[in-house]
Amino acid sequence: MDKIIFRVEKENAGIRIDKYLSDNMEDISRSYLQKLLKEKSITVNEKEIKANYKVQEGDVVSVSVPEPEEPDILPEEIPLDILYEDDSLMVVNKPKDMVVHPSAGHLSGTLVNAVLFHCKGNLSGINGIMRPGIVHRIDKDTTGALLICKTDTCHRILAEQLKVHSITRKDDEGTIEGPVGRHPADRKKMAINYKNGKEAVTHYRVLERFGNATYIECQLETGRTHQIRVHMASIGHPLLGDTTY
Repeated sequence: MDKIIFRVEKENAGIRIDKYLSDNMEDISRSYLQKLLKEKSITVNEKEIKANYKVQEGDVVSVSVPEPEEPDILPEEIPLDILYEDDSLMVVNKPKDMVVHPSAGHLSGTLVNAVLFHCKGNLSGINGIMRPGIVHRIDKDTTGALLICKTDTCHRILAEQLKVHSITRKDDEGTIEGPVGRHPADRKKMAINYKNGKEAVTHYRVLERFGNATYIECQLETGRTHQIRVHMASIGHPLLGDTTY
């Protein structure tokens, strides 16, 4: 059983114990931390605490994490939406309803099964055979970009960056307004056209940032031809893979 110790800094005082630990233990889900709280596997200043306890400056938090029972995890040929890949790192767009790593009831069909097949076993081993290469996770019902580490060095660097929040997740949002019509010089394209265009409004929200690309959500008030592509290109952020705009 692993025992992990934290000392609460001043800026974290007043945060619920499960939230505090989930922010500092990126590879353990908040729901699992709540389970450990119920099992009295988490103490503060060597005393048992309730699940709604709020940490205070100077608190010494001890987390006893039991060793997982690790079954053989088999590679599976499952298609992956790979956004970026090099010798050390992959960025994968996880689809909705896919579990990130194996667990009770989900020993196949997970993202780990898929990356084991794709990477031929060349993944970081820091999190053990249950979570090879996995430096952070998102819920089964969530779609989003995940970092997959191929080397232990890459894993340690990214885990530290996530821990100190030098990798940030910003929920930027905004609205683009501009009439969309035929491009004045290229009839195969659309453009912001104040003379002959029709009113168009696009609301956007940043969901995730990685490298030189950003994963966004768009909500349309209007439905003009190529509206999202034209509007995003107009503010200097064309869609990745769009060769027209």
